[in-house]
Amino acid sequence: MIDTPEFSHIVRLSEIGSKPQSGKLAADAEERNALALRFDIPKISSMTATYKLVAGERGIAFTGSLASDLHQSCAITGEAIPVKIRDEFDILFVPKPDPGDLEEEIELTEDECDIVEYEQAQIDLGEAIAQTLYLSLDPYPRGPDADEVARKRGLKSEAEAGPFGALAALKDKLG
Repeated sequence: MIDTPEFSHIVRLSEIGSKPQSGKLAADAEERNALALRFDIPKISSMTATYKLVAGERGIAFTGSLASDLHQSCAITGEAIPVKIRDEFDILFVPKPDPGDLEEEIELTEDECDIVEYEQAQIDLGEAIAQTLYLSLDPYPRGPDADEVARKRGLKSEAEAGPFGALAALKDKLG
């Protein structure tokens, strides 16, 4: 049995007509708390998305913008820091291929949309928005005191730890 995602908003393909549909989705407090737990972040204060849904030859185009105010833990101090996410999304829902079919490889350029496969003639707009939020999170957020705390703990800065920092250290040893 597959669990229902925390922010699930199912649209059946039969509900999508030939004309573009516009809408807005907002996560309630319970959904935001569940997503914060799933994404291992302290808090999601708000999460809304405005979107346009258009059926086309290649699939169902799902475009729009995401806005979220949340807190992430600083990678150095662990302190919760406020983060504002404002991101555009461009997703194409396509049918999941049958296992027996030869799967045609799809190459995407950086400018093209993300591909999400669907089954059972339905798409989940909420889960696509939740995944967009997750991908928008900084994997190593740094709070305002991060550099000072890192120095006190003897951690190298990004410049010192990178390849050019290693070359500079070698030059100092040789010089």
